[in-house]
Amino acid sequence: MKQMITKSQLTFVFFACWVGLQAQDILSKEKAVSLALENNYGVKIANNAVAIAENNTSIFNTEFLPTVTGSAGATYNLDDTEAEFSDGSITKLNAAESSNYNASIEVSYTIFDGLGRRYNYKRLKEQYDLSELQARETIETTILQLFSVYYNVAQLSDNLNALEETLNNTKDRLIRAEYQFEYGQNTKLEVLNAEVDINTDSINIINTKQDLKTAKRDLKLVLGESFTTDFKVETDVEFMLQFQKDSLFEKAKSRNVALLQTEKNIEISKLDINSGKSAYLPTVGLTGSYGWNKNNNNAASFLAVSTNTGLSGGLSLSWDLFDGGTTITTIRNAKINLETQELQKENILLNIERDFNNAWDNYENKLEIYNIQEKNIVTAQNNFDRTQEKFKIGQVNSIEFRQAQVNLLNAELSRNQAKFAAKLSELEVLQISGELLNVQF
Repeated sequence: MKQMITKSQLTFVFFACWVGLQAQDILSKEKAVSLALENNYGVKIANNAVAIAENNTSIFNTEFLPTVTGSAGATYNLDDTEAEFSDGSITKLNAAESSNYNASIEVSYTIFDGLGRRYNYKRLKEQYDLSELQARETIETTILQLFSVYYNVAQLSDNLNALEETLNNTKDRLIRAEYQFEYGQNTKLEVLNAEVDINTDSINIINTKQDLKTAKRDLKLVLGESFTTDFKVETDVEFMLQFQKDSLFEKAKSRNVALLQTEKNIEISKLDINSGKSAYLPTVGLTGSYGWNKNNNNAASFLAVSTNTGLSGGLSLSWDLFDGGTTITTIRNAKINLETQELQKENILLNIERDFNNAWDNYENKLEIYNIQEKNIVTAQNNFDRTQEKFKIGQVNSIEFRQAQVNLLNAELSRNQAKFAAKLSELEVLQISGELLNVQF
């Protein structure tokens, strides 16, 4: 009966573990990017800024449309009046009532303002393009942040698998040591050494699991998502070796997002100069109105009631012949700002060249280290397999076996770190080159 209960318990534990594994959805790299672009708060804020810039380019914000103003009013008077007429007669009125009612619609339109509206509209369009570039920079930064955390989760997941495999081997070693001690083939020291190593491996697993939980929370924060179930991530990576250094560097000089933003700022500065010069020219406006006016006069007036309706129109011209030097100062400052933007462009080009070469060298070095670590894994695995076989037949002791085991574990942990570090370095190269959003993750 006790044996049947044990089997039932084992079956239940196995089923629970299987269900737990099934509940962990795989968060693919493509899905993670999609969720980040949809839910990350930094991206949302950047998209709102783009929406505002787009609204600013509407014709309703360009002053090209006329303005229409409606007005109405009413007055009521209660006066004491003394009126003397031309024939010498005098009339006195106490509490004489009179009233006035009026309504009008006025239309005004600026025909010409020295081309200020035209340059302002072009500036708004350039500002919209700039806001899109700023949003793109936010997206690129978010993607790099996303994969930094994503690959941290992946590395810890691979590390956890390696640590669990190490623990399983140590448990097998403990069982073997207990059997050998029971049959007098070994001392108790071998059992104690195995138990110590099991404790060490268990502590490493506990710490790694905690680090993994923390890393997953960091990933959820970047995604702007709160998952109700646990998840796993993809741990495989593919390096895009088809990219060549020279072609990527040429793209960096034309597609780098910081450079493109500076070029937009240069265009905006040129438009600011032209917009400032428009103040030298006159402004021509057109006005028109339709009005209605009714007066209810008191008895002292010649007319008891008068009503007027009619249209009126006019053409106006204004020209600031001298505004105290404000326009001159504005134009001078705009020219200095243009020069500043051009200097910033030259500086950014130098920074791009330096950053690209540093990122490329860093990528190549880390990729080479990863390839060496892959070869080291093969060597460490062969050494462990041979040591394990010799340990089983008693040709090596537990200390030598443990050393081979630790060497293999360290090789796996180093390989995992090198793999994801090289991939992140590759993404940094793509970001500097302006190609980060043009690749498949």
